[in-house]
Amino acid sequence: MRPADIEVLVTPGRPALRGDLLLTALKKPDLKANASLGSVRRVSLDGGEAAWTHGPRDSAPAISPDGRWVAFLRAGEGDGADGSPQLHLMPSTGGEARRLTSLHLGAGEPVWAPDSRRIAFTARVPEPGRYGTPDADGETPEPAAEAPRRITRMDYRIDDVGFLRDRMQRLFAVDAVAALDQDELPDLEPLTGDGFDAAHPVWTPDGTRLVFTAPPDWGAAESDSRDICAISAEGGEPEVVVRGAGYSERPAFGPDGTLFYFGQSFEHHHEAAPTGLYAATPEFGAGPVAGRRLTDAETVDCEAAAGPPAPRGDDVVVAVRNRGAVELRAVSADAADAPLADLAVVHAEQAAVRSFTLDGSVLVAVIATPSTPGEVVLLGDAGPRVLTDYAKPLRDKGIRPMIELETTAPDGYPVHGWLVLPEGDGPHPVLRVVHGGPFTQQEWTLFDEAQVYASAGYAVVVGNPRGSAGYGQTHGHAITHAFGTVDVDDVLALLDKALERPDLDASRVGIMGGSYGGFMTSWLAAHHGERFKAAWSERAVNAWDSMVGSSDIGYFFVDAYIGSSPEVQRDRSPLSYAAQIKIPFAVVHSEQDWRCPLEQAERMFVALRRAGAPAELLVFPGEGHELSRSGRPRHRVQRFDAILEWWARHL
Repeated sequence: MRPADIEVLVTPGRPALRGDLLLTALKKPDLKANASLGSVRRVSLDGGEAAWTHGPRDSAPAISPDGRWVAFLRAGEGDGADGSPQLHLMPSTGGEARRLTSLHLGAGEPVWAPDSRRIAFTARVPEPGRYGTPDADGETPEPAAEAPRRITRMDYRIDDVGFLRDRMQRLFAVDAVAALDQDELPDLEPLTGDGFDAAHPVWTPDGTRLVFTAPPDWGAAESDSRDICAISAEGGEPEVVVRGAGYSERPAFGPDGTLFYFGQSFEHHHEAAPTGLYAATPEFGAGPVAGRRLTDAETVDCEAAAGPPAPRGDDVVVAVRNRGAVELRAVSADAADAPLADLAVVHAEQAAVRSFTLDGSVLVAVIATPSTPGEVVLLGDAGPRVLTDYAKPLRDKGIRPMIELETTAPDGYPVHGWLVLPEGDGPHPVLRVVHGGPFTQQEWTLFDEAQVYASAGYAVVVGNPRGSAGYGQTHGHAITHAFGTVDVDDVLALLDKALERPDLDASRVGIMGGSYGGFMTSWLAAHHGERFKAAWSERAVNAWDSMVGSSDIGYFFVDAYIGSSPEVQRDRSPLSYAAQIKIPFAVVHSEQDWRCPLEQAERMFVALRRAGAPAELLVFPGEGHELSRSGRPRHRVQRFDAILEWWARHL
């Protein structure tokens, strides 16, 4: 895989299924447009697929319960409402799509009511005079000429979105079918107020209410917790129906009215909190109830991004992270703190379920493997049946296999990871790539970065040191107030295991990573620099003291992982040891990164140069923390080109 081959990295979105109608939205980077383009495709349950819409910016299909309608999002060209995703509707038999919304910042994913007429969604609503909207005088100021923002709380912005308090996310509902008979777009009023973000809407089974998540006390103060709330579909005052133990998300109703949802308890850890499955029976109008946890906190970590809980008879299907895989498991509806071993396997392979949907007894998932970023798969009693082959153009260009690695750290702790080998006999130069998070996992899936580096001749070592997700709560909590300790041992142990191979060159090793992986790169360059020829540290945390105030999450993340002591923060900061770094060092950052802000790179670069280290600074304009995954396609290719040029020089 070469850098420009990101254009054939096609990823299907969460499938929509009713009867024999199966839809998914494809997303792919386009270098000419310098944007991610998308269209909706129809997938046959017998295999094969065809265009359903032609895009170029279509996404999030949802089929009405009666199967008559398909709602989806479509973004056009231009600024404001025209260039933002808007809700569209078309018959499930095909035909012209009708636009239903004209919201300045666009609409969120559609959610059908049981009556197959109404659709709920969320949308950010800007204050007048901001983001290209007219102010009180009817003038539309340029961004630099907008009125100053008065900020009174710490949760005022977030990476990849921007400022929040002047464009809160509000809940809407529209009678979509009635709107088809109108000549003009319906005039929509939000159901929720502008004091808090509403998220994850779902209709009650009788269609009288919308259930959603919201911060405690309707956003009166900063909080990472979320409650399950409800409001009449006709409007009125919202109410809290389930009090969350921490963060709550993706509610879904079972046929008997039981509400299932994912939750994270902050009792023991604010950041590395495994996601569990909860159940509750809300009593509307009677005050909030508590949810009960169905899954064990130590061994079960649900992957909420794969989709909401899917009730199925007496159990609930959920996606679970497990040792680099994302599996589908069934949780009994009456379970209590059930461990992973007690959850029936629905689908478990050396792969990752990216999303899934259930219609009656038919289960369809998008599954990524070491040879594809995602295919649509029918999961039946006869075993999985792959319905699409979106990765064929990528396979034709060449995909290098993943080799599993297992070893132990110096204290005897097991360490798990992978090696992606280039072609040829070697000995090959080696890149040790450390993932971000840290509470996430490297997976049994095609990793575009490893493929690009391996195609250029480098052996790539990746893995999940302590602090990662997918190996139990104890594993994830192991580096709380201990960054740069046992995680370092695990990173180096896996590298040493790989270097036992005669086809790897231990004299030509580079260290690289982003975010937490950037921290680890900086830390290893300072404390184990003799192991490496050079370092590539990207979007890194280098100084915890300034991270507290400059990062969008710094005001709680740093206390949770490092602690509040200034002395400890300095002791755990790579910046404190910059003078110990002697190897060539690339400091790489995005100009609009608000997760690990640009000052983290600037401080490190200046400290390195002042100490005489051979350091370089590379800054990407207009990008945020997610550059390598979802940045502008040309910047993603330019980043790959810069990485390959750097390692060509030093390895």
